[in-house]
Amino acid sequence: MLDTATYTPRLKAHFRETVKAALKEEFGYKNDMQIPRLDKIVLNIGCGAESVRDSKKAKAAVEDLTAIAGQKAVPTIAKKSIAGFRVREGMTLGAKVTLRGDRMYDFLDRLITVAMPRIRDFRGVKPAFDGRGNFGMGIKEHIVFPEINFDKVDEVWGIDVVMVTTAKTDAEAKALLKHFNMPFTA
Repeated sequence: MLDTATYTPRLKAHFRETVKAALKEEFGYKNDMQIPRLDKIVLNIGCGAESVRDSKKAKAAVEDLTAIAGQKAVPTIAKKSIAGFRVREGMTLGAKVTLRGDRMYDFLDRLITVAMPRIRDFRGVKPAFDGRGNFGMGIKEHIVFPEINFDKVDEVWGIDVVMVTTAKTDAEAKALLKHFNMPFTA
C-alpha cells in the first residue's frame, strides 16, 4: 500500500525537476507561473445505441471507466429525447471522469508507458490541438488498459481523452506533452 503523504507520481516529479526548466529556457518565460502545465485530464466513454437497447451496458461502461481512472466515474445522462435514436430524456448514455492532481499524472504515466504500447499497429499519436493549448485523442479499445479483465468484457468501448493545459498556444502545449514522452507522429 502506498503512503500517500510521501508519494509523488513519477511524471509530477519529472515535471518539477526537468520539464519546467526546459520549457522556461525554450520559450523564454520570465516568471515560473507562465510555464504551461497540465490542468486536468477528462475521460469519456459514449455507449450510444448499445445503452438504448440494454441499460446494463452503460453500467458496465461506468465500472470500466472507474477501474481505468482509479476514481469514480459519473454516468452521462441524455438531456433531450431524440426519437430517431430512440433516446429518452434522463437515459444513461455513457460515463465520464475528470482527473486532477496526482491521479492525473498517474493516469498519464500509465497511458504513455503501458496502454499505448499495447495498441495494435500503433505508430504514434496524431497531434490534435484545439487552438488554445488543449489536446484531444481517442483510443479505439478500452481493453488496452491492464486494469480491464479481458475475460469479463462483453463490449469493447472507445475512450475520448482530453488533456487540458494552461498553455496559451498549441506549440507550447505540444512541447509540454513531448517532454512527458507523448509519442506524436509529426
